[in-house]
Amino acid sequence: MTMFHEGLLLRAYDLVAAFTDANAKLATAESCTGGLVAALITEVPGSSAVLDRGFVTYSNRAKADLLGVRDSALSQHGAVSELVARQMAEGALRSSTADVAVAITGIAGPGGGSLEKPVGLVHFASATSAATRHREMRFGDIGRSEIREASVSVALEMLMEGLADYTAGDDGDAAA
Repeated sequence: MTMFHEGLLLRAYDLVAAFTDANAKLATAESCTGGLVAALITEVPGSSAVLDRGFVTYSNRAKADLLGVRDSALSQHGAVSELVARQMAEGALRSSTADVAVAITGIAGPGGGSLEKPVGLVHFASATSAATRHREMRFGDIGRSEIREASVSVALEMLMEGLADYTAGDDGDAAA
């Protein structure tokens, strides 16, 4: 029995197969998902061949200490921002042996939102040595579990996009 629905699990199998075929490793840097992306990937037999490590950096201090997120980014933009998501992904890449890293930071609710940053706002980034991609999602106040599950789904997409960047050897800063 798995805690993840079949659709997500099948996508995780595809992701592990794609990373295995590319002989690539991945890392996760998770805030609002609290390690769910890494947990999903490890549901797949053979995932140890591709998952290097996962960082659960729920606090700002953890983001700074473990991933090198700059204090100025956190104080000026807040933990839930494009800049912090990018720095989390890039930090996870630097602090691991991964070829692709994904980062997730958001507001899952039920509290903690504001007009500027409402519940359901989540920032994602994927990083390779050649490119960093960002995506912002506004899921709305659909419920904490639903926001976290939707975030896991987007993170899988970002990992696959990052793998495409890695295998293509793209240069520059990709925007998604």
